[in-house]
Amino acid sequence: MSNRFVIILAAGQGTRMKSKLYKVLHPVCGKPMVRHVLEQMKDLKAEKIVTVVGHGADMVKSELGDECQYVLQAEQLGTAHAVMQTKELLKGKQGTTLVVCGDTPLLKAETINALMDYHIKQNAKATILTSFADDPTGYGRIIRNEQGHVEKIVEHKDATDEEKQVREINAGTYCFDNESLFNALEKVSNENAQGEYYLPDVIEILKSEGEIVTAYSTDDFTETLGVNDRVALSQAEKIMRQRINEKHMRNGVTIIDPEQTYIESDVVIAQDTIIYPGTIIKGKTTIAEDCVIGPHTEIVNCSVDSETTIRQSVAHDSQIGASVQIGPFSHIRPQSHIYDEVRIGNFVEVKKSTFGKGSKASHLSYIGDAEVGDNVNIGCGSITVNYDGVNKFKTIIEDNVFIGCNSNLVAPVKIGEGAYVAAGSTITKDVPSEALSIARARQENKENYVQKLKKKRTN
Repeated sequence: MSNRFVIILAAGQGTRMKSKLYKVLHPVCGKPMVRHVLEQMKDLKAEKIVTVVGHGADMVKSELGDECQYVLQAEQLGTAHAVMQTKELLKGKQGTTLVVCGDTPLLKAETINALMDYHIKQNAKATILTSFADDPTGYGRIIRNEQGHVEKIVEHKDATDEEKQVREINAGTYCFDNESLFNALEKVSNENAQGEYYLPDVIEILKSEGEIVTAYSTDDFTETLGVNDRVALSQAEKIMRQRINEKHMRNGVTIIDPEQTYIESDVVIAQDTIIYPGTIIKGKTTIAEDCVIGPHTEIVNCSVDSETTIRQSVAHDSQIGASVQIGPFSHIRPQSHIYDEVRIGNFVEVKKSTFGKGSKASHLSYIGDAEVGDNVNIGCGSITVNYDGVNKFKTIIEDNVFIGCNSNLVAPVKIGEGAYVAAGSTITKDVPSEALSIARARQENKENYVQKLKKKRTN
């Protein structure tokens, strides 16, 4: 197999996005467009992947890291000019070079592999990736000769009525013989209305030299979508989301309503889990088998073990064990570890805390900066008072503790194993194991108080 090289064009600002964020960094299903492109290109096992950066160069480099090499296009003078910036890395090398845009997040590695294989099989100097559009308005048309090779690419505005009937369009992704590419680039002119150097001119130069220029067509038109504005961005998001959901469903996940379910590309879900509508699952989340997620639940960067149910709740950056019940309307904040068989009920917030096996906080509680042991019951309205306005402090609740309703545990404090805290208590000192702690004022009833109050008001 000949050497393979990849050039990713990612220098443009993308003014039509009307955004402070550079175009190729806009996310599709949680991942910047240019990262989608790079990850597909890595499957090609290329000798070099070179990303051409310009606007937002440092941000693009920060996103992609050392997964590719970079060249700078300091001044944006067209696509051919961008490719020319790679000459110190690629000129003179033998092999096949793919040129792809960083705003084409839907391209698949399988399609690019097929394009490159076809290019080599045809012994072509250039091969254009094409597709067939139901409505090709605005696209460059591929005009082929009798041998099926590319005769020319005609822009829509320059096409004759007959040429406008052609549905095969230029997808803007190209394969080149590397040496022929750089030889032709030296001959590209900027004598046009924009004063720029255009990569499709390389095609015309190779044709004029009698070289074979061919085209490979993908059956999936959506792969060729280039994202130039927010409308196209939403289209790419929808298509990518559909792909992701279909992948999970074919792997044994039940998604009740895929149109209303939002799963990012790095999420892993095991079989026989059910996802209800309105659910958003993001980041590096992993969900084990036989779980029930949703409806209307957001999970970000969490691991969720088997047979767990999370309903109408939010969980971020946390570990959630097996056979756990969360929700409805619970909030699991970052750095929480919920062990097996825990129950976190409605309007309970957990932050940077551990919940031991079998423990419960069934409703209306805040548990922050706490270590909760096994088989602990935290009653309604109880909170760990973890913040004094300057510092955070830890609450430790050992195994088999019972916390009565409306209790305040003022940290730092430790509730010993098997202890009871009476309802309505404000605990400021450690509670020994198996003790009952009562920290509230003794009840006093003032007889006939209301009658005396009324009498005062009438005098």
